[in-house]
Amino acid sequence: MTDTRKPKAFTGRHMTAILVGFFAVVIAVNLTMARFAMSTFGGKVVENSYVASQHYNEWLKRADAQDRLGWDTRITLDARRHVLLALSKDGVPLDGIRASATINHPVGRTPPAALNFEPAAGGVLRSVEPLVLGRWRLDLIVRRGADEARYRENLQ
Repeated sequence: MTDTRKPKAFTGRHMTAILVGFFAVVIAVNLTMARFAMSTFGGKVVENSYVASQHYNEWLKRADAQDRLGWDTRITLDARRHVLLALSKDGVPLDGIRASATINHPVGRTPPAALNFEPAAGGVLRSVEPLVLGRWRLDLIVRRGADEARYRENLQ
């Protein structure tokens, strides 16, 4: 005596369950990825891209003028995480420079903060405040007399 079972028929309910399960997984993955994307990116680089595009030629002229200055810039962090700024021209350190900077998280997770500098040994400028551990974007404006240069550096 053999017990043979009849295979169950594939019905519309089975197909409905497969489709509902498939789309439930797809929607759950999409919602999870969207949540991760929204929580890690601030979302904007400039306030208004059209207005920013109107200043493009001005920014190119400013960049050309900065290149003509011929300043060599070295931006580093010391052991206590103070920003060190060394400027030179043709290997000679520049004197009489003033610097102002803002720091912020690269994707806008923290509000920008001002960074102040003081003179240090060897013609180097040193930030008064140390940076907290993490990744930072430094937007730096350096002036010497009527000359001005702008730099953007990522620090870690």
